[in-house]
Amino acid sequence: MGSRQRCGDWLSFSLVPPAFCCMAANILLYFPNGDSTYASGNSLTNYVWFFEGICFSGVMMLIVAALLLTVEQYTCFACCCYPRKGCSPRCSRLGSPIIALLGVTFSGYCLIISSLALSQGPFCSTVTGWTYPFKDTPGSYLTNSSLWSQCLQPYYVVEWNIILFSILIALSAFQVIVCLIKAFIELKILLCGTHSVVVQPESI
Repeated sequence: MGSRQRCGDWLSFSLVPPAFCCMAANILLYFPNGDSTYASGNSLTNYVWFFEGICFSGVMMLIVAALLLTVEQYTCFACCCYPRKGCSPRCSRLGSPIIALLGVTFSGYCLIISSLALSQGPFCSTVTGWTYPFKDTPGSYLTNSSLWSQCLQPYYVVEWNIILFSILIALSAFQVIVCLIKAFIELKILLCGTHSVVVQPESI
C-alpha cells in the first residue's frame, strides 16, 4: 500500500503547479504586451472572459488536488467508519474517482475553450476597425506569420495569444491525463476489491 499511496500522492500533487501556471497565463491574457488599457476598454478576445485558466484549471483544480490529497491520507470517509471503533482500513475511498472525474471536467473545459480561442485568433485593431481577422480561417493563421501584421493593436497580440493559449492547452491537457489516470487507479482499486466497501462489525 505504501508505494501505491506515494504514487497517488504524487499524481494529486502534480495538479498543483499547473493550476498556478494556468491562473498566471489567464491573467496575462488580460494585459497584451503588458498594457492594461485593452482590458478596461473591453478590447480583448471574448474567450478570456470565460475564466478557463483562473477558475477551472486554476482554483477548481487546486480544490480537486486538495481533496484528492486529503482522501489519500485517510482510508475512509466518516460515513464508512464503524461507530465508536474509528475508521476501518478496509473502507473504500469512494469519493476519489468522483473527485478525479470532476477534475477531468474542469480541466477539459479549459482545454476546449483555449482551443477554440486559439482557432479563432485574437480580437485586434485592423485597417477596417476592431475585429477577428482570422475568424474565417480557423487555425491556418498559426502557421502563416505573414498574416499577423493585420493586427495593428495591441502590439504583438497574435504572438501573445498564441503563446498563452498554447500554455493553457498544454497544461489543461496534462491535468486531464492525470485526473483520468487517477480515476482509473481508484476505480481499479474499488472494482478489484482492494478495499472493502462494506465494513463488517468486529467480532467480540
